[in-house]
Amino acid sequence: MQLAKYKIKRSKINHIFISHLHGDHYFGLIGLITSMSLLNRTQDLHIHAPAALEQIIDLQLKVGATRLSYKLIFHGIAAEGLLVDANKFTVHAFPVKHRVECWGFLFRQKKKPRSIDPARIKAYEVPASFYEKLQKGEDYITKKGTIIPNEEVTIANSPAKSYAYCADTIFDESLAEKVQGVDLLYHETTYLKDASDKAAERFHCTTEQAGKIAHKAAVKRLIIGHFSSRYELLDEFLTETKVVFENTELALEGACYLI
Repeated sequence: MQLAKYKIKRSKINHIFISHLHGDHYFGLIGLITSMSLLNRTQDLHIHAPAALEQIIDLQLKVGATRLSYKLIFHGIAAEGLLVDANKFTVHAFPVKHRVECWGFLFRQKKKPRSIDPARIKAYEVPASFYEKLQKGEDYITKKGTIIPNEEVTIANSPAKSYAYCADTIFDESLAEKVQGVDLLYHETTYLKDASDKAAERFHCTTEQAGKIAHKAAVKRLIIGHFSSRYELLDEFLTETKVVFENTELALEGACYLI
């Protein structure tokens, strides 16, 4: 329903990552899976999640006698490491400390060091077959043996972007090592700082604790979310976190955050 409300195309979703099996993180999944089939999806859909979720999905599809119009591929997360190695990005999983098995995800853009300068390439008559090597920084040697320096036909690429999602977790300073230097970090802040005892008891974090992780990891931006329903207003979440880490934003429904 939210995808439809904010006009996000389901067809653009090829990978789904589920951090843990608490209802607020996966109860809506079967609805999305079946809706995609009702809309005659044909491309494969990959789900990356704790292994037990596969049995739950299989049971839901079985009791409803549901046959999907596409191939559903389940990847149980067994250990920290690489989950996806696609053409334009990679995704790694890392464990976080919650009441049940729980994972964070690190998304990194793949980008070659150099970009082709179309005008210069044409002037030097460099064949398209050599473009990939140029993007990696190699010089081009003509048939006559003339060396065309890489800098003559390429320009430096902007740095690859990165995003980390720290799922529900107790305060754990070691997480800073997992998300070091990312462009954008999402970290839960279920409670304000005066409820640190309650946060620890329920394996969640406070505003101040999320800010400390962002500061220690030297990330560029922090988004905080997963606010407890006990709070009607969210302004104080932002105020408290900014004391520790200035470049913080609230995770608000329907908002887009550009990296």
